[in-house]
Amino acid sequence: MTTRGLRDDDHAGFDRPRRRTRPRTKDRPDYSEAEIGMIITIDRGRYRVLIDDHETTAIKARQLGRKSAIVGDRVRVVGDTSGDEGTLGRIVEVLERTTVLRRTADDDDPYERPIVANADQLAIITALADPPPRTGMIDRIMVAGFEAGLEPLLCLTKADLASADELLAAYEPLGVRSIALGPDSDLEPLRAALTDRVSVFVGHSGVGKSTLVNRLIPGTDRAIGQVNEVTGRGRHTSTSAIALQLPESAGWVIDTPGVRSFGLSHVTPDRIIAAFGDLAELARDCPRGCRHTAADPECALDEAVAEDRLSARRLESFRRMITIEG
Repeated sequence: MTTRGLRDDDHAGFDRPRRRTRPRTKDRPDYSEAEIGMIITIDRGRYRVLIDDHETTAIKARQLGRKSAIVGDRVRVVGDTSGDEGTLGRIVEVLERTTVLRRTADDDDPYERPIVANADQLAIITALADPPPRTGMIDRIMVAGFEAGLEPLLCLTKADLASADELLAAYEPLGVRSIALGPDSDLEPLRAALTDRVSVFVGHSGVGKSTLVNRLIPGTDRAIGQVNEVTGRGRHTSTSAIALQLPESAGWVIDTPGVRSFGLSHVTPDRIIAAFGDLAELARDCPRGCRHTAADPECALDEAVAEDRLSARRLESFRRMITIEG
């Protein structure tokens, strides 16, 4: 009688039990008929989505993985989208974005953080006093807007406390539109600039952004904070971005939490200069690797100024933005 048995094959009988799984299929669910809506706010993993004329709450489907869904995104939603109490839909697809406003935590952070999707205008809200304006912060936000393809709008609040002339002069060469407002100012010029646009409101904490939103959209009740008398800094009041429709208008305002820093590690000078058609055309003659700063030899922008094809003030303003320190 043989004694080999299982030993005829040293590995026989020792295989791991096979997993019983469903056979793989290349067929994926078809969500082409799913309802489409816009994410208007996010709170602890719950997405508030506007579908047609009503709001519903949804969660993100597992198959989306780590792909972000952010305020302003147009998404496909399945499940119960009635919006009734206790119901919950499911976001199964994020549609292609037209624009994405991003920031990083600081200039050494390699990870981009998308803030808002599908906006076309960036309203930079800054106070003229209490707290005083920080040109470096304005520049940083503006640079992120140019990189994202958003048209900037400089909105200066608390115009009753200080003159806007100096700050306006700093951005006039760049052709940036601006509006100065006091607490009792007529808001019609601002409403006109926001009509038929999707505008992101971004600004340093304490500049009056929430107050402005509450005036534009009565009943919104965005929390309002006070400026610390010692540090001169505002307190964060809004904790999440929210999209709000302007009354009697096709325009939208996306109010974002106040920021105290705006990292730009995701931005390159070439992405910024692309936002300025005239400068981009002149920069085609720059040598390879030119960063378009005053320290770059043979920069074509300097040559254009020398030949009166470019305003020196315009170049100075542009270079201030791409060499900002804080």
